[in-house]
Amino acid sequence: MLLFVALMGYLVYFNVVRAKEIVNSPYNERQNNFAERVVRGNITDRNGNILAETQLAEDGSEYRVYPYGDIFAHVVGYSDTDYGKAGLESMENFDLLTSNAFFLEKLRNEFQDVKDMGDTVVTTLDADLQQTAYNALGANKGAIVVMEASTGKILVMLSKPSYDPNQIAVQWEYLNGDAENSPLLNRATQGAYAPGSTFKVVTALEFMREHSDYANYTYDCYGEITQDGTTIRCFDNTVHGFQDLKGSVVTSCNASFSNIGLTLNRTAYRKTAEELLFNKKLPCSLDYTKPSFAVNENTSDAEMMMTAMGQGNTMTNPYHMALITASIANGGTLMEPYLVEKVTNYTGTEISKNVPKSYKRLMASEEAAQLKEYMAAVVNEGTGMLLSGQSYSAAGKTGTAEYSMVDGEKTHSWYMGFTNVDNPELVISVIVEGSDGQDGAKAVPIAKQVLDAYYYGG
Repeated sequence: MLLFVALMGYLVYFNVVRAKEIVNSPYNERQNNFAERVVRGNITDRNGNILAETQLAEDGSEYRVYPYGDIFAHVVGYSDTDYGKAGLESMENFDLLTSNAFFLEKLRNEFQDVKDMGDTVVTTLDADLQQTAYNALGANKGAIVVMEASTGKILVMLSKPSYDPNQIAVQWEYLNGDAENSPLLNRATQGAYAPGSTFKVVTALEFMREHSDYANYTYDCYGEITQDGTTIRCFDNTVHGFQDLKGSVVTSCNASFSNIGLTLNRTAYRKTAEELLFNKKLPCSLDYTKPSFAVNENTSDAEMMMTAMGQGNTMTNPYHMALITASIANGGTLMEPYLVEKVTNYTGTEISKNVPKSYKRLMASEEAAQLKEYMAAVVNEGTGMLLSGQSYSAAGKTGTAEYSMVDGEKTHSWYMGFTNVDNPELVISVIVEGSDGQDGAKAVPIAKQVLDAYYYGG
């Protein structure tokens, strides 16, 4: 009896709990059986704009159409008989090939040997805002993520270079062979970048945790710092003079943060980084690269200086930095991010709906409030001043990340931040590859274009 009950429980587990995951597996041939009876459903943005739909060819065969071309390629993905599925097309395969049409209609279709219409996946994405992000990034390589701080809804997920999913079969060999541009790579989640100065909020958090009197910290910056034969210079060799912790964040003083790095407890530093999801699984339904943080008890002073200012062996992606920013904006609590608002049948009747829920507390509310104050000062008086003076308030952190060990001018430009500081609304994370030594100079204007479009229209 016990064996029988265990067997039944095992079958129920796979048929109920893990049914969607298993059916979505590219190795599961049941997908073909679903497709024989159901016309693949639509994917829309939150306002009903169609992002993917099925159409009929003259010979009666079905093919997938993506009205926005390459704008949503990485997040919506593609569905092709020969080349498989990616993005939401893969993640939501079960729902797209499930029909919850009225049962009498399904009965009639059965007798007439007509396919049922698959369900519609309504995403949290905003087509207008995604279009703006696409235009703002222009010809640059990079990525943009926009989400709501208080709900976790993802409004924008953009990666460039991109590709046209309508042409996936024709361009498959070219896309896979383009190693220089990697157009199939979703840089928003699968990118691996040094965080640059955006990581200074993590270092500042650890310093605050180790020193209750952190407000009394001072450092006299001469534009560089040397320890054990390693010299770290401030951006553009700027001499910042006397700095407290807030000033170090606002001016993004590399020397001061390198000095802070030398004082930190390596074990505690790693613990804080991992609480912020470095070296951990991310709450992400799409494929992603796990962020890495390499500091341990054996880390050298030189590596500690590099790490504290966002270089060294620390790697992350724009999606991850958006999550950290969202937790700061939301009082230390990260809401679980999600891309699917609801699933409806093809007539619009709601079948299921996702609701906001807490994922994890990444830091104490007092810590988040202090970091929020520092990030607001970055916009009001520091390197993010382009975003000051708007109808919406903003807080953020700029960054420059070197990606060449031999040429310090080869850099990526970062910006991460949020709007409406007193009651945070939008979180945005931007990376622009190859900004050639411009500290946030490319990322901040791009972020501003996206935020202006949201608040001012256009």
